[in-house]
Amino acid sequence: MNLLASLSIASGSLNVIEAQYAVTANNVANASTTGYVKETVATLSSVAGGIGAGVRLGGTQLSINQALQSSLYRQNAASSSYTTMSNSLAALSAVQGSTSADSGSTATLTDQLGNLQSALISLTSTPSQSASQTAVVNKASALTDTIHTLASTYATQRQGAADSVVSTVSSVNSDLTQIGALSQQIMKFKGLGQNTADLENQRLGVMADLSSSLDVSFTTSSNGDMVVRTANGTQLPTRPDQMGLDNSTQTLPSETWPLTTSSVTLSSSSYYSPQDSDTSIPAITLAGQDITGSLTGGNLGANIALRDTVYPQMQAQLDSLSYTVMNRFSSAGLSLFTTSAGGSSNLQSSDFTKPVPDGIVGLSSSLSVSATYKATPSLLTTTTNSDGTTNSGDTSVISNVLSVGFGSDPDDVSGALSAPSSGLGANGMLSTGYTGGQGLLALSTALTSNQGATIAAASSGVTSSSAVLTLLQTKVADVSGVNVNDEMAKTVALQNAYTANAKVISTVQTMFNALLSAIQ
Repeated sequence: MNLLASLSIASGSLNVIEAQYAVTANNVANASTTGYVKETVATLSSVAGGIGAGVRLGGTQLSINQALQSSLYRQNAASSSYTTMSNSLAALSAVQGSTSADSGSTATLTDQLGNLQSALISLTSTPSQSASQTAVVNKASALTDTIHTLASTYATQRQGAADSVVSTVSSVNSDLTQIGALSQQIMKFKGLGQNTADLENQRLGVMADLSSSLDVSFTTSSNGDMVVRTANGTQLPTRPDQMGLDNSTQTLPSETWPLTTSSVTLSSSSYYSPQDSDTSIPAITLAGQDITGSLTGGNLGANIALRDTVYPQMQAQLDSLSYTVMNRFSSAGLSLFTTSAGGSSNLQSSDFTKPVPDGIVGLSSSLSVSATYKATPSLLTTTTNSDGTTNSGDTSVISNVLSVGFGSDPDDVSGALSAPSSGLGANGMLSTGYTGGQGLLALSTALTSNQGATIAAASSGVTSSSAVLTLLQTKVADVSGVNVNDEMAKTVALQNAYTANAKVISTVQTMFNALLSAIQ
């Protein structure tokens, strides 16, 4: 091999080593960057005339396993969904209490109903004592206060979920269109034969962020474009041309395209239904088509579920219990509960789908103790004869409430006295999840247990999904992550190679100088 060939090979090697140095330094710098995928420089053997001519640079590549990466995104969405759900339900857990005997809770619905029952029992023993009469009114008021607190918590958390849906849609739009803008650059540079690894890495980082908002997957085409789809396969366009439009119609990135929705102030009768023209909650649309049902997982999917399913069902359960308490007390002869603090308003209908006072939707927010009994507690043990005279200290009505109103015999909990358990909510699509043929104490326990199970499932989901996410992150890191120790070892190897090639160049230069001196 002649000296010129040796010099050329060594010089080419130095250029390759410098490129590898740059990629290694970039890997180390981004070792803690979320979603960053390790980059490698391909080196190719160079051959001229059948003779080895050193090495040359290939393209910079990403060390990625797409199937593993997609699994990580899906699990990220699952973990984010459970976390969002659990964080929201924590506010309810704080005020709901527990049915567990060793929980120390003393203010659950069952506790409050039990306290009212105990006060009524005491009143049968001392019907003429004002303290006993007042105690019943106070315990009834404590029950309605607990019901109001729960109803208010549902409403507050549901409104928070609705507001988060709107803000998250903007975030999803921003991520999608940022992916689209990066894809445009990637396709352009690929067409020019230039390196796109850094842009692709940046795009994967955006995908990682998007996966916390929504359960999504991606595919990449040979020209470098990326297609994003939801869990059920619905394509989410990242640029207008992906849906047959001119790219000039939108400036990317954008927070208002491609998904659209609007904010709403919720009431107890607000609901979302894709097939119902009377739905009062705005859908999330893509090109005018409702795709709300396709947006699952992540914090967006969780907030949609909280807004449209979880809290509406909880409200329906509480409305059902409130109606049943009111109905059974009234049927036993004691109209202790009404739908307004004034004491003059009662339900005009027991329709399960209409708002108060035409139905029971939202009853839990307006249930109150009759102002008549609040003003004159002695009326609890006062009955009126047919001739208009009154009997004070009469416990017949109170006894009837205790035996029938709080009863659990089939005649006391069936027919018109059964708690509504299906066809509930403004759209009539909700159910309590338990039978209505139970006594008041059993009904309240079933409500608290059912909602407690929802809270526990979300909390358990956080633990289990986080464990799986950590495992997947470890696997992805083994394939795609940056191992700083490996990169530093590679740096040492590159340094040795650089030194060796520099030595070749130095030696060739010395030999050239010696040759020139000999000629002279």
